[in-house]
Amino acid sequence: MINSGLHDRAGRGVTLRPVDDDNWRAVADVAPRDDQRAWVAALAARYLLLTMHSDVWTSLAVYADETVVGHLMWGVDDDGSRWIGGMVIDAAEQDRGVGRAAVRTLADWLATAGQPIRLSYHPDNVPAATLYRSLGFHPTGGMEDDEVVAELTPPKPA
Repeated sequence: MINSGLHDRAGRGVTLRPVDDDNWRAVADVAPRDDQRAWVAALAARYLLLTMHSDVWTSLAVYADETVVGHLMWGVDDDGSRWIGGMVIDAAEQDRGVGRAAVRTLADWLATAGQPIRLSYHPDNVPAATLYRSLGFHPTGGMEDDEVVAELTPPKPA
């Protein structure tokens, strides 16, 4: 379990846990709002399949207390940078601070490697851009497919 001690606005503890035999169905059923489907998969099941058939990505279940509320994945690029991708927070759980807590929790955990942390988002996805900027991610000027690449540089170890 990855736990930064963060909570959503309802006070529920947000943690990231491996996808396993007990939670994979709940993770697979996570679905975004209809207006977000231009930018993310209609169901998190697509991302689970990607991580099953890829050596790059690892899926994580996003929990609020003991309830699966989302999916997030991470990977390591050839240059050593860490990537965050495949975030889907269930439509019924949005606008509660779960996504913010989940990204921050994963970014804090990935930062311990001392490598840049990157993610990408569609240029028209203003809510994602706003969230990621507020967490310290800045566009690099690069593009991945049709998405803006943003980076967070972890602090240097003391």
